[in-house]
Amino acid sequence: MNNSDHAPGKPGVAPHWTTSRKNGVGTARGLGSHVWFTTSHGILGEIYYPRIDRASVKDMGMLVTDGDSFFSEEKTDTNSKVSWIKEGVPGFRIVNTCKEGRYFIEKLIIADPHRHVVLQKTIFKPLEGSIDDYHLYVLLAPHLGNHGMGNNARVGDFKGVPMLMAERDGYALALACSAPWLRRSAGYVGVSDGWQDLNAHKRMQWEYGCADDGNVALTGEIDLSNGREFLLALGFGRNANEAAHRARSSLAEGFEACRVLYEKEWTDWQKSLRALGSRGKSKSSPYRVSTAVLATHESKDFQGGTIASLSFPWGEVHGDKDQGGYHLVWPRDAYETASALLSAGATDEVTRALNFFETTQEPDGHWPQNMWLDGIRFWKNIQLDETAAPILLLDLARRNERVDAAELKRLWPMVRKAAAYIVQTGPSTPEDRWEEDAGLTAYSLACMIAALLIAADMADSNKEQRLGTYLRETADAWNDSIERWTYVQNTELAAKVGVKGYYLRIAPPETLSGKTPVTDAKFNIPNLPAGRGTFTASEIVSVDALALVRFGLRAADDPKIRNTVRVIDAVLKVETPKGPSWHRYNHDGYGEHADGSPFDGAGIGRIWPLFAGERAHFELAAGNKKKARRLLGVMEALAGDSGLISEQVWDSAPVREKDLRPGRPSGSARPLVWAHAEHVKLLRSLKDGAVFDMPPQTVKRYLVHHKHSSHFPWRFEAQIRELPKGLTLRIETSATTTVHWSIDDWENAKDTRSCDSGIGLFVTDLPTKSLPIGARIVFTFHWCDANRWEGKDFSVVVAAALT
Repeated sequence: MNNSDHAPGKPGVAPHWTTSRKNGVGTARGLGSHVWFTTSHGILGEIYYPRIDRASVKDMGMLVTDGDSFFSEEKTDTNSKVSWIKEGVPGFRIVNTCKEGRYFIEKLIIADPHRHVVLQKTIFKPLEGSIDDYHLYVLLAPHLGNHGMGNNARVGDFKGVPMLMAERDGYALALACSAPWLRRSAGYVGVSDGWQDLNAHKRMQWEYGCADDGNVALTGEIDLSNGREFLLALGFGRNANEAAHRARSSLAEGFEACRVLYEKEWTDWQKSLRALGSRGKSKSSPYRVSTAVLATHESKDFQGGTIASLSFPWGEVHGDKDQGGYHLVWPRDAYETASALLSAGATDEVTRALNFFETTQEPDGHWPQNMWLDGIRFWKNIQLDETAAPILLLDLARRNERVDAAELKRLWPMVRKAAAYIVQTGPSTPEDRWEEDAGLTAYSLACMIAALLIAADMADSNKEQRLGTYLRETADAWNDSIERWTYVQNTELAAKVGVKGYYLRIAPPETLSGKTPVTDAKFNIPNLPAGRGTFTASEIVSVDALALVRFGLRAADDPKIRNTVRVIDAVLKVETPKGPSWHRYNHDGYGEHADGSPFDGAGIGRIWPLFAGERAHFELAAGNKKKARRLLGVMEALAGDSGLISEQVWDSAPVREKDLRPGRPSGSARPLVWAHAEHVKLLRSLKDGAVFDMPPQTVKRYLVHHKHSSHFPWRFEAQIRELPKGLTLRIETSATTTVHWSIDDWENAKDTRSCDSGIGLFVTDLPTKSLPIGARIVFTFHWCDANRWEGKDFSVVVAAALT
């Protein structure tokens, strides 16, 4: 073989990622190794290096032939069983048995704790014939730097040790084997790669030295003449020599030495956590699986940053145009992860998460919808619950005596900016937590109101009492308006279910002014086919309403909540062989099509195991601990044998050719770290007998003292037409103004100068409490800084008080 021999077929077929249905995710616990690996279908899936948001390998698996007529691909032609090597340690034993009964392959997979290397100890055993009857190959698909195209693969060596290598723009890998290579080749996927060669010829006939600038694959035949056991070391670096150095060094140290340290680091960390949950059927209890999953998804160079999942939803149909997948930081998911770790007793991780939030906050106070670990925005929208989330996390940390209070107090500027952004931008969120629509949602409102009360407490402790008062008054006004904005009555759906009303999924922003009744407002669901996504707001319900209880704004036995729960169960609940779970909302299109084909911008939404946890928290708040515990069991059962909880599970008739069966994972993200966070927090909540992350500020103010607002806000973007009797009309503007106003159609007029709230809004309170129903307040503005009049009158009429 001549290493200068180029493989034909450049650049290869269009690249794509692999399935998101992982059954293992892992990394070394310490900072000495910057690789993260995944497993699915019996082989290694995406491997990430040098950051957890940079995939560098699509997959690596084995091929088996007899050199004549038999060809078997490990990931499709075997039955695979996966188990954890030790409780709470994310290393995996995989046993793949040939469906034809001819061989089995056993693997132990870990990361080298000292180096950027994934280790796979492998045993090949014939079940039919002798070892001499088989040829065993490894097939590796580099996708360096989150790209399938543009990779350069070659056959090479390092200090005389033969290896398979690939490079791309400062990323490199090298695969070494403890057993000799018999043959090696680099090729273009779909044309000249090893799979094409072996499928056609049943033995390697192609030995190409390199395949440059394309979608490439590396293939090597492993010499089994000296035994059936060998070690593969897949090293990474900035160049091929660096990667090869690490791979060779790992081989020299050996698997067992690396495994001992790998297990010790994870076991020591697990021992530092609270004892929650119990051992399951597998070698790891569901609780220890979840804590390991949470910790595995934290960055090592941008500490405190945690990604949503080491997966690409429906990755098999996505390629280089989708570099992000779910390996991005969503502030909401990062909050869920950190708060769950705190509930488990991990405090250092929470401090790191808060520091990460401080570092990545935008100058105006919000956080990106999602971002790379270096803080660079990925998608472009803004979700106000994600601006509230770091405040909620900080408050949880403040209530933990093991967290450094001085460190938390230092974060007041971050909280102040976030609270300012919420007040200036809310109560309507530019996008809801499902990243689809703008408007008023129970979940976003609950997060924001709780965050404002927390920020108010911090303002007081930082000697900004006036700001604290304003934040509480804003929270009160928004809390009192939740029903006005999002609760509907006497609809067709209410009559069908037999209730008076319910909280809807989302009210469009224009309902703030009251000009468009919620029952008439229209909005569009973007993940449905064109022309099929427009609905009346009152037609759509969501599990989001449970957040009003979760965050302490409404009691679980509130009649409006009970009515909504009945509607949620009637419309969204699905029974699976593992137990019940719920859809996000009715008419959701985020999921596979009816025939099981992948989501392509439209589809049919499936049920989420996460919601069994959210519903369990609601039941616990309602005093139904037994029901909450049963739902915990459902959540764990939906995880399956691997213990990894998926984003969605299939809830329709089986589609066996796509391995879609009721109660089993769909093609969406698995694991969903958010779901594992919910699982851990539910275990803590059940142990405490109370919802772990329910803010005491909202509970005290709204459930104990039943505090109501004395003010009713008017803004240019929310020009209310009616003022409830007995309230002060509060006019909020973005600049200093003098409000010129009258209650008798300008026969008499007064001027009231605005006050600076201190966070970008100027407040003018008009003394309207004593005005009778029917009274009309007219007003206009003189803008002080610009020295100009608005040139237009506005009016508000006093109406019946809020009920």
